[in-house]
Amino acid sequence: MSPDGTQGPPVASGRRPLIAFTWLWVGLPLAYGLYELVRKATQLFTG
Repeated sequence: MSPDGTQGPPVASGRRPLIAFTWLWVGLPLAYGLYELVRKATQLFTG
């Protein structure tokens, strides 16, 4: 546990926007891909 009471490694406050942008950069296409996968699998199995 770090001195400020949070768990995990300390992150410089200037890097938080970059980390958030990086998660969005990866997470949005992943979410869209999963959405399309479920949509097409539903079409495949229901005709």
